[in-house]
Amino acid sequence: MSGIHFFSKHRTWEDWFGMLLGALIVVSPWFPFSSHDVMDSERSTMILNTFVIGMLVFGLAQLEYVALQRWEEVGEIALGLWLAASPFILGYAGDDMLRAWHVALGGIVVLLGALQLWQDWRLSDQELANHPQ
Repeated sequence: MSGIHFFSKHRTWEDWFGMLLGALIVVSPWFPFSSHDVMDSERSTMILNTFVIGMLVFGLAQLEYVALQRWEEVGEIALGLWLAASPFILGYAGDDMLRAWHVALGGIVVLLGALQLWQDWRLSDQELANHPQ
């Protein structure tokens, strides 16, 4: 029963985990087990997309750590959904490992953002401002 209470309040480890996810997303195109079967033009688009998404996830997690707002969690959810859909939209779904990693990392970002949004949904603006650092 105490496990439920552990997830009922927004904690700073969640923000640190979000920053770690952002860093992992940025370096994911260079994971050693990726097959790199993507063409050069598709690869440069994929790398740019992955870099931007990773930096935005990292930045939103930093903002949550400093000044908690609900729109930051909504932004994380949107970025996670975009990362999970990117292999199919941008055409690099043929790289099975990279597709699996981007879908998995995007799903984790969505789950983390949804958890944080659920935790902060009933808090007033004053309570959000008092988020511990």
